[in-house]
Amino acid sequence: MTYLLFDIGGTNTRVALSRNHDSITDTATFRTPKGFDMGMKALLAEAAAFGVHPEEILLIAGGIRGLLAEDRSGIQNDGVLNEWAGKSIAKAFKNAGYEAPFILENDTAVAGLGEAVYGAGKEMPIVAYHTISTGVGGVKIVEGKVEAASVGFEPGHQVLDIDRTILGEDISPTLENLVSGSGLASRVGVAPKEIPQEDVVWHDLAGYLAQGLRNTILYWSPDVIVLGGSMILGNPRIQIVDIRKQTVEALNGFVDSPLITTAALGDGAGLWGALVLARQYEEA
Repeated sequence: MTYLLFDIGGTNTRVALSRNHDSITDTATFRTPKGFDMGMKALLAEAAAFGVHPEEILLIAGGIRGLLAEDRSGIQNDGVLNEWAGKSIAKAFKNAGYEAPFILENDTAVAGLGEAVYGAGKEMPIVAYHTISTGVGGVKIVEGKVEAASVGFEPGHQVLDIDRTILGEDISPTLENLVSGSGLASRVGVAPKEIPQEDVVWHDLAGYLAQGLRNTILYWSPDVIVLGGSMILGNPRIQIVDIRKQTVEALNGFVDSPLITTAALGDGAGLWGALVLARQYEEA
C-alpha cells in the first residue's frame, strides 16, 4: 500500500508517492491555480498519472499554506489562496474515489517537520524552523513532532519595529514586514532578486532577522534553528554567516546561541514532512 503526499504552496504544488513508507519515489510539480476546482483537478490528475489506483492508497497527507479550517479538511482563509478558503480538499479526494484517511497540516509546519526528521535538524531534539520568503512563518518541532499549540505558530507577526522608525506609521511593524520578500519589495520598489548581494540592505535584513531569532531562542529554547525560504536559499540572499553573527550580538551573552543553519531539503521539505505525518498517523 502507498502513501499519497502533497504540498500546496502559493506558487507551486508538489505531489508524490511513497511506496515503501520510508522514501519518496514518484514526484510532480505544477503551478498552483488560484481557483480551488482547477487546483484539485490538477492535483488529482498528477496523482492519477503515477498509475496507482485510489484503492491502493493507504494514507493521504500533505500541507497547504493558510489558516487551517477547524476540521482540517482545508483552509479557513489565506491572503494568496483566498479562493481555496472554505473548500474541502478531503471531500475532493473522496469524490475522486480516494477512501484513505486524510491528514492536513500548515505547509510551514510540514516543511519544518521534514527538515527536523530528514533534513538539517535531523537527530536534534528541539528544532525551530523558520521560512523567510514572500512571508515569514515558523514552527517548533520537539522529538520529531509538531509541538502542540492552541492556534498555531505565527513568528512572522511578532512586533519588532516598535517605534516605527523603519516601516513608518502605515505598515504593521512585524518581523514579516521587515524581512520578507514582499516587505522588502514594498519598501525599496524592486524585487529582492534585483538587489545586488553587496548592497547593504542584505546586512540590514540579517540584523532585523537576528532580533526575531533572539525571541525564538528565548521563547522556544531550540537546539537548532533551521532557516529556509527564498530570502535565505535564493540568490541574492540574507547571508547565514551574517545572521549568526548578529544573532549572537543580539543575545549579548544572556544565553548561548544554538546552531543556526540553512534548510537541507529545498523545495522538497514539505513532501518529506508529509511523509512523516503519514507515518506518525499510521503508528498512532
